[in-house]
Amino acid sequence: MFYEFWEDYFNNLLIHNFFFSHLAYELLGFYKSELKLFAVVKQLFVRSSEITELNNVKIFLTENGFINKRANDYYQPELGIIVEDLHDENVLTKDDTLHFIDTVFFLTTSFFDED
Repeated sequence: MFYEFWEDYFNNLLIHNFFFSHLAYELLGFYKSELKLFAVVKQLFVRSSEITELNNVKIFLTENGFINKRANDYYQPELGIIVEDLHDENVLTKDDTLHFIDTVFFLTTSFFDED
């Protein structure tokens, strides 16, 4: 739903799995319904123990070089990636630890720039 091309979706899975390997997506296969193709993924279940404070998400990401662009969307200029949709249903808190379970990553053109 966020991605126009499958390549962007697969990049999202790879980036998520790189940053959050303990909550990695496993691509199980594909499902076709009414001429639409869907990816079927599996991920570890996390039961939150407290409400996620979005300011804690912002602090964590800022300390890791991300810039808050608007609401729950962030940009990491050195890496050339964007992560969006980090609201309190996509970032869970368990035992004072943030768990990013439903990330939406995009690569920017600067990701592909040669140094």
